[in-house]
Amino acid sequence: MSGEIPSLRDATNVWAKIGILSFGGPAAQIALMHKEIVEDRNWLSESQFLNALSFCMLLPGPEAMQLATYAGWRMHGIKGGLIAGGLFVLPGAFIMAILSVLYAVYGEVPLVSALFLGVKAAVIVIVIEALLRVSKKALSGTGHWIIAALAFIGIFLLALPYPLIVFAAGLYGFFFSGLNNEHTESIPIRHKFSRTVQTITVWLAIWWGPLLALRVISPDSQLNEIATFFSKLAVVTFGGAYAVLAYMGQDVVENSAWLTAGQMMDGLGLAETTPGPLILVTQFVGFLAGYGQQGMAFAALAAAVTLWATFVPCFLWIFTGAPYIEWISTQPRLKGALNAITAAVVGVILNLSIWFALHVFFTDVNVWSSGLIQTSVPNFASLDWRVVILTLMAALIAFRLHLGIPTMLVICSVAGLGLSFL
Repeated sequence: MSGEIPSLRDATNVWAKIGILSFGGPAAQIALMHKEIVEDRNWLSESQFLNALSFCMLLPGPEAMQLATYAGWRMHGIKGGLIAGGLFVLPGAFIMAILSVLYAVYGEVPLVSALFLGVKAAVIVIVIEALLRVSKKALSGTGHWIIAALAFIGIFLLALPYPLIVFAAGLYGFFFSGLNNEHTESIPIRHKFSRTVQTITVWLAIWWGPLLALRVISPDSQLNEIATFFSKLAVVTFGGAYAVLAYMGQDVVENSAWLTAGQMMDGLGLAETTPGPLILVTQFVGFLAGYGQQGMAFAALAAAVTLWATFVPCFLWIFTGAPYIEWISTQPRLKGALNAITAAVVGVILNLSIWFALHVFFTDVNVWSSGLIQTSVPNFASLDWRVVILTLMAALIAFRLHLGIPTMLVICSVAGLGLSFL
């Protein structure tokens, strides 16, 4: 069972801390959240956390931000959810705004790149630590290990769509794993369906109201294209930022010509080394799209529209579904489906971890395919020796000295700055 509910002020302080320290993508962010609100404070029980994680993995958008929103909602209602979800995004969005301006004006920023070289190396270790922690909680039997392995093979070697992997795992869990679950007394649904309809209506209005007003005020503005594109992205893309890239990259580079392929990868690099969800890369894309059209002021508006269209839907999904998560967890078949999805998520996180490590260790990574197999293969001659040294340093700090994530990030970023200017 979860412990006492904290005051809103105490919870806000913790959400702010998580938002500032949420480097490393969903694996590291989920692990950080688990440590802060389950292990250290017992605000959520283990089962509550994992049930919510499984539910959030079914949704489009950044699962870690949605998990934070659910935890905030569970403790303090709508206000708590808004604070938790907002603080998870805002620190990273603020930093991304600054970096986007610098990038638009100066192009590549050597000082920032050097400073974040150590952060990237630290993130590799954070993700590995996160993967170990999450797998211990999620893989409770041989069947779950097999599901995780198959999910990894499916996404890493076969390039299967993430929604297909989740659907297959959930289907298996529903018809097979669910039969092995111990019977749990069902929790009655105390949430009125009329309130669910009301929630959907209100949040659809909040999401689309400003965007429709923008269309009326300035029907020919590029902001409308940006609003429509990123609203569509918020609905149809699953699997976090990496899944978004394949869809978004092709469209904004090849069809809309808002960015070049190089700028797209630079945006991902900035998103990977700032706190908050990796999907903040959309803010960078929106900013540069606006900057290329009408300059800095318009770019700021474009970035704001992008953030609104990307993240407001997340509150709609969570506030609509949150009242039913506990009920779902007491249904044997549904619980089996969620447990199987959680196991598959471990395989997906492993894939993201390897993908990230390859692109940090090596400056040249290509896609190799043969028949059904398609995977990333690095050019071993492009190994960055600085990252090797920094990663070993981060591993020492994390696994032997246990100095914590903030200390690791500071030490590694300073060391990265030194190595870059040798």
